[in-house]
Amino acid sequence: MLTEIHVENFALMEEIELSFSRGLTIFTGETGTGKSMLIDALGVLLGGRASADFIRHGLDKAWVEGIFEECPPEVLEGIEDAGYPLEEGQLILSREINRNGKNICRVQGRTVPLTLYRNLVQGLVDIHGQMEHQSLFNPDSHRGLLDAFGGEKQLELLSQVNKLARAYRSLMQKEQQLLRSEADRERREDILRFQIDEITAIDPQPNEEETLVQEKKRLANSEKIMGNIGEMYALLYEGGQQSSALDQIGRCRKALQDLVRYDENCNHMLEPMDSIYYTIEDLASQVSSYRDGFDFNPGRLDEIEERLIQLQRLRKYGHTVQEVLHTKDEMMQELHTITNLQEELGALRRDRENILRDYEQKAKELTQARLLVAKHLAEGLKGELADLGLEKSSFEVKLTSLHEPQIGGAEEAEFYFSANLGEPPKPLAKVASGGEMSRLMLALKSLLSKIESVSTFVFDEVDSGVGGRTIQKVGDKLAKIAENKQVFCITHAALVAAFGEHHFGIQKEISNGRTRTRIQLLSEEERIHELARMLGGEEEAIALEHARKLMKNIY
Repeated sequence: MLTEIHVENFALMEEIELSFSRGLTIFTGETGTGKSMLIDALGVLLGGRASADFIRHGLDKAWVEGIFEECPPEVLEGIEDAGYPLEEGQLILSREINRNGKNICRVQGRTVPLTLYRNLVQGLVDIHGQMEHQSLFNPDSHRGLLDAFGGEKQLELLSQVNKLARAYRSLMQKEQQLLRSEADRERREDILRFQIDEITAIDPQPNEEETLVQEKKRLANSEKIMGNIGEMYALLYEGGQQSSALDQIGRCRKALQDLVRYDENCNHMLEPMDSIYYTIEDLASQVSSYRDGFDFNPGRLDEIEERLIQLQRLRKYGHTVQEVLHTKDEMMQELHTITNLQEELGALRRDRENILRDYEQKAKELTQARLLVAKHLAEGLKGELADLGLEKSSFEVKLTSLHEPQIGGAEEAEFYFSANLGEPPKPLAKVASGGEMSRLMLALKSLLSKIESVSTFVFDEVDSGVGGRTIQKVGDKLAKIAENKQVFCITHAALVAAFGEHHFGIQKEISNGRTRTRIQLLSEEERIHELARMLGGEEEAIALEHARKLMKNIY
């Protein structure tokens, strides 16, 4: 349950810090004081859309923090598995909204990505806003509600059905791709064979082009190369008008040998001198070998040019030889697929039939579970609706079969309702008024609260459209839900507010030229004055007396 919430610079809430406990907590105030802002802040805390519009005018950021205790087991398990263990039994969540668009989510004081944050906090709080009961008009939401009433076992069965349906669809798509027209397949096969043959005929080798380019460069500059080689060999070995390098080093070496005979201190120079001499001798030998082995064949240059032109023709398949060979492998694989189409189609169809069989079995189990839950839901709602003044109403769930494997199972679900005895149930959108929809949603939530592990429920003006004696029954129903859950309720109805165990008043005040929202826990006397205001006049003695009697009758 939510034990504390701290809000800073969120819309008109400059700084709000509230503490909560179990039971039914009521929020009331004049229209426009900011009651819905508190729900918006809680929604942001629970991973909802964090718009910069929420930031108080003139400031750069807003901040919401909440502390939860006694978290639902599955939420607690997910948080601990993710590496965010509770400290002293408390889960601390916070979100920071920045005007520059950089919003920060924290769990236990550690920053986490928004996607992970949403997954971790899912299941902490169930928020029922003013627009949610309108979703009951949309049949697309009915199947999800029905499965929610079925609990974890039914939701797990639904997950298995969806997994099989997705696998079936995937195989159907692959089969459609394989079943292209025969002409298209033949045309594609001809193109692939031509392209593969072209690459095979040229037979490019890895790094071949780079090697040929180097050889072409060498042959094209053969005269310069031979000139340089001849000059190098002459300078190193042959000499000419001047002595060669080897001859000069040889004379230096002999002079050094003579020197050592007279002064042994020069002995350390012999080894470096010998090394220089033999290195030059070896280098001269390598130059000579290169010169003797150099091929001047002019026909080889023509061969290289022709080969490079062939390799250039393959550039349409890739920028490098490696890419061309990779493209060839892909084309051969595609050709293999085309030429083995019937075999692959047979395997695909066998897999599809197996998955279809598994889907039908699981979908049938899900259908039976839904039929049973629909029956229990109708029976449970009968009592809940009677408590809310709709004892003559009737409710049923109609399932419509679907033929192909579908995400969501083998049927659609739609809620049918009649508020009056003798009138057959019809789709909700055709028969239910706003007040009846509010009561029906409250009845659904009341049932859901008995099977859901969510420990905190939030109702934003669930009494909208409800009047007369029924409004008191709404308050009574909220109080009953709050016997086992933490319930927050924003209301304009004094008869509902009187059922609250805790009552917060919401007001707007002006300070230093700025408007801000103030929320405070009301004392018993302050509650009476607030109820009197809601009944029609805070200063009137009749309204105050009525408020006191209202409190006394309920408690």
